[in-house]
This record gives sequence, C-alpha cells and structure tokens, in this order.
Amino acid sequence: MNILFLLVPFAFLLGIIFLLGFLWANHQGQFDDLETPALRMLHDDERKGVNHESEL
Repeated sequence: MNILFLLVPFAFLLGIIFLLGFLWANHQGQFDDLETPALRMLHDDERKGVNHESEL
C-alpha cells in the first residue's frame, strides 16, 4: 500500500511531462499538415541536371 504514495505522484508527473511535450510540439507546428507527408512518396521527383533518355 505504501508504494501507491510513490507511484501516484510519479504517474501524475509523467502525465504532466507528456502533456507539456504535446503542447510544445503543437505550438511548434508539428501537427499542421498531416496529409502531405503521406502523399509525398506518390509523386515522382524530377532530377535536376540528369538526362533521362540516357538511362533507358
């Protein structure tokens, strides 16, 4: 039963740390655009300065 006096405040402190981390990431703009990174892999990148005909 005595362990609860240690674990409950520790869990509360850990929750506050994660909440502050989430709020900081949200303020920095980490969650602004969730669609583009997932769709970026579907677009072909154009290589600059490479002759594509010589690769065939």
